[in-house]
Amino acid sequence: MFAAAGHDASTVLAQKLPGATDEEIFGVCCREKRCLVTLDMDFSSVLRFPPQDSAGIIVLRLPAQPSPTLLCQTILTLLEGLKKEKVTGKLWIVEPGRIRIHVAGP
Repeated sequence: MFAAAGHDASTVLAQKLPGATDEEIFGVCCREKRCLVTLDMDFSSVLRFPPQDSAGIIVLRLPAQPSPTLLCQTILTLLEGLKKEKVTGKLWIVEPGRIRIHVAGP
């Protein structure tokens, strides 16, 4: 869905990062200037993963085993949000039909 919407997207598997720590994944995203999109709520910790140091962090907030329909709705919400606002340096928490944006203080 991301590529179809015109976004350059990769996966942990494609980057040969299965088994990598969250810190390693965040580091790769920062070095490559890639926004991190994840289901892992650990990345919503702005102290552990400061969004202002990144191309953006997007956490998809869903139940433990979301239906494919719910996952698609959430991704569509995200893609619509990306048309309106840049994620660089921010943490977005995305749910179906809703985006909460955390912007780091000065």
